[in-house]
Amino acid sequence: MNLTVAGLAIAQALLVTGNILLVAVTALIGEQLAPSPAMVTLPVALQFIGLICATLPSAHLMGWLGRKFGFVVANAVGVSGAVLAFYGLYAMHFPVFCMGTFLLGMAIGVGQQYRFAAAEAAPEGQQSRAIGYVMGGGVIAAILGPNLARWSQGMFEQNQFLGAFFWLLVLNMIALVLIASLQLPKPSRESLTGAVRPYSELLRQPQLIAAITSGFIGYGVMVLVMTATPLSMHASGHGFGATASIIQWHVLGMFIPSFFTGRLIQRFTARKVIHWGCLLLIASLLLNQLGTGYWQYWTALVALGVGWNFAFIGATALLTTTYQPAEKAKVQGLNELLVFSGAALGGLMAGHWQSTLGWELMNLVLVPVVVLAMAVLWLSQRAQARAEQLQRASQ
Repeated sequence: MNLTVAGLAIAQALLVTGNILLVAVTALIGEQLAPSPAMVTLPVALQFIGLICATLPSAHLMGWLGRKFGFVVANAVGVSGAVLAFYGLYAMHFPVFCMGTFLLGMAIGVGQQYRFAAAEAAPEGQQSRAIGYVMGGGVIAAILGPNLARWSQGMFEQNQFLGAFFWLLVLNMIALVLIASLQLPKPSRESLTGAVRPYSELLRQPQLIAAITSGFIGYGVMVLVMTATPLSMHASGHGFGATASIIQWHVLGMFIPSFFTGRLIQRFTARKVIHWGCLLLIASLLLNQLGTGYWQYWTALVALGVGWNFAFIGATALLTTTYQPAEKAKVQGLNELLVFSGAALGGLMAGHWQSTLGWELMNLVLVPVVVLAMAVLWLSQRAQARAEQLQRASQ
């Protein structure tokens, strides 16, 4: 792992730590500041909206001006968002706080592209391992994020949650300095002047369809089940400590495999790793039919995390094979827009489905959705094989 990839892994750790910290307190702050119960989760929704809004424009911006410029601007936006959120909470001003979470969401949305920057900075043939190493930064976040949420309480007398936004400001400032010091590759002449196919042609590639579908469904299912888990555990009589423990183990399951997922992709191909991820997601959904004890939740949520890791990193690796240098901004931006829209959709649907369908049925309904991703992956593999066969025959 070279210094650039290592630096991006640390930046990813800072990003995910801040995200976990934000998720831990934002809804609770909404209860304090919102003028009506209907607006309690508005700051959370605006974080997701900011994330989605940033994906496509930031990909094109970095395609023109380089990764370093885009990431520095994003972290500066994150610093501004943390300052606004801190002030909004201090002054008990709900609109200012919401603006802060929107800007923080934008910074998080751009930072999700650290994995693509790592693939571009890695030696030839090592791209999937570089992606895995960067995603592995989430292991630090899984430990640091929840602890920062606890340690920050009581830092300021005015409000118990002010300390969380102090630490968010610190994390974004460290990331800003770190990214500014990294030697990130500049846009190549080919990426700036090469031919770019229209979306209609790009989306005729079976591999691209499979990569986007796998990422969209894998991320959406994971976020939906993860978000509904605390609600289900509370309804089943589990305390906050048990719920926090389950979520922490789930996050570890999401990121610990990153240290060897890249090796698995190199050895067995991205398609097989995505397939294994989908099988683990299905296993998690079926395990949730077996009961609502602590260990049932623990086993299912760890399987959910590992399944997401295989599906998401596998889909990212597969995506990098579907475009030329001049097309990367176009394809990566579209992928991020769709995949994180899936994550936002999962988060928004979780509460409604949990309350209307119940825990077991909600999980069961998601099984065919994951099977759909596997079917698209299988069909794309067959279509790719036929295309390669025709190409060989024509030569």
